[in-house]
Amino acid sequence: MAVDFGEEIKHLRATMDSVREVTNLDALTTEIARLEAEASVPNLWDDPDRAQQVTSALSRANSERERVTGMDSRVEDLEVLVEMGTEEGDADTLAEAERDLAKLKKDVGELEVRTLLNGEWDAREAVVTIRSGAGGVDAADFAEMLMRMYLRWAERHNYPTTVLDTSYAEEAGLKSATFEVKVPYAFGNLSVEAGTHRLVRISPFDNQGRRQTSFAAVEVVPLIEQTDHIDIPENELKIDVFRSSGPGGQSVNTTDSAVRMTHIPTGIVVSMQNEKSQIQNRAAALRVLQSRLLLQKKAEEAATRKEMAGDVKASWGDQMRSYVLQPYQMVKDLRTDHEVGNPSAVFDGDIDDFIEAGIRWKRNLEKGNG
Repeated sequence: MAVDFGEEIKHLRATMDSVREVTNLDALTTEIARLEAEASVPNLWDDPDRAQQVTSALSRANSERERVTGMDSRVEDLEVLVEMGTEEGDADTLAEAERDLAKLKKDVGELEVRTLLNGEWDAREAVVTIRSGAGGVDAADFAEMLMRMYLRWAERHNYPTTVLDTSYAEEAGLKSATFEVKVPYAFGNLSVEAGTHRLVRISPFDNQGRRQTSFAAVEVVPLIEQTDHIDIPENELKIDVFRSSGPGGQSVNTTDSAVRMTHIPTGIVVSMQNEKSQIQNRAAALRVLQSRLLLQKKAEEAATRKEMAGDVKASWGDQMRSYVLQPYQMVKDLRTDHEVGNPSAVFDGDIDDFIEAGIRWKRNLEKGNG
């Protein structure tokens, strides 16, 4: 059946219109100009952390703009190729156009999915934890298969990963493993992989060759940026000075050198009177207050991560994807109905189509609830 290039190109252009609308190229160009100005400041690298932030943000913004404008150019190139092939009746040129169209449809689809990643945490790096569930040694082996699947997926895309923790099971496989995927939008992509995964196969650990069903849980949380220092605005502090208490005759008692520092938003109070001068006590109190606020912030972040991870049981009744190796070969996502008949390719990291379907499903769900 002949390809209707006109209709296909029209559809591609409509998709790119929505991509440009979401991306907001004008705002992105303004942001690039601002970052370029900041990056050209001569003393930028006096603060290496800030310099790294600016240059990374500039690189990401430029890539984002190039991704959209480059795709627009490819659609235009395809249109020219189709016109040439049609006018000259050149079957080879039209065959080339058909191949370009197939690739372009895939790439535009991926770009469209990327614009759907606009949640609060989607742009963050990801921390993935995999835990074996019901199914004994088969479940532990399945957990290791899933970990390899995600690491291979990251490797295919040249995404850096760091394995943070592995707890090996006694006979084979993993009790649990945690790793980071250190690239922007890793959380947005992998968040749809969170849930219970189910494997059906002839168990390699069963000497009677029986079919075994086992489960593993995948938890995905955003990497919340850690801070080793907290700036406290002056207007959030209430500072009282008073005379230090203590045995008479010591120099600390002769002046109002003690400091009581109250952080107004949280109500945290720090008193310091160990030092002899008010300036020293004030500096010491600020250090202690910063440490307390940092501990509080990390506790809140941990609570947020736990809440976002949800409660994944890894057992019957709540699975989101099935991997069947016996009696037939199939991987099926139970939320999106996306399925493929090649489990070995999936376990080798070929999961982009599952992720794309999951992102579209999740956004449609959010629209319905909105």
